[in-house]
Amino acid sequence: MSKSNNQELTPMRKIFYTWIPVLIVIIDLATKYWAQNWLQKQPNKKILVIGEGVTFTYLENRGAAWGMMQGKIDFFVILTAVLIVLFLVLIARTPSQLRYRPILVTFLMLVGGAFGNLYDRIFRGYVVDFISFDIIRFPVFNVADIFVTCSFALLIYLILFKYSEQDLYFIPLFGSKKDKKDQ
Repeated sequence: MSKSNNQELTPMRKIFYTWIPVLIVIIDLATKYWAQNWLQKQPNKKILVIGEGVTFTYLENRGAAWGMMQGKIDFFVILTAVLIVLFLVLIARTPSQLRYRPILVTFLMLVGGAFGNLYDRIFRGYVVDFISFDIIRFPVFNVADIFVTCSFALLIYLILFKYSEQDLYFIPLFGSKKDKKDQ
């Protein structure tokens, strides 16, 4: 194993990575502010970005993706808060070796994206969506959704292809390090 994979992230260095979700939330809230205060006021409420395939279209989403479960804000606030706490626990439990940095950053991106939408649900009563891929009739989404979706896909990739089951001992689903050594 290479020396760089055995190096440790000090607790302060691990805390340093909190800039990731903070930056995601700032970007997400800034773009939603722009959408709400400028895009919403446009006469046709649709701005062409890349031809007619990608547009900015203001939408207030009071449900989940694809408009499912409209009006269930309380459910989504609780669910998102629980998931954020779960990922914060996983962040705290992530080993300090540098080889775990990809999964640590992935957890942090998930938290940032989830918190961006949680903020909207708590303080606005809906999530501001504005990015639309009209070419494939994809649901309108926002910056937080991009981070949640991409980091979740990255997490699946990391679990399936980068880390062994023994490497993931710190995730309760995979058991503990002690259990893996006893087998």
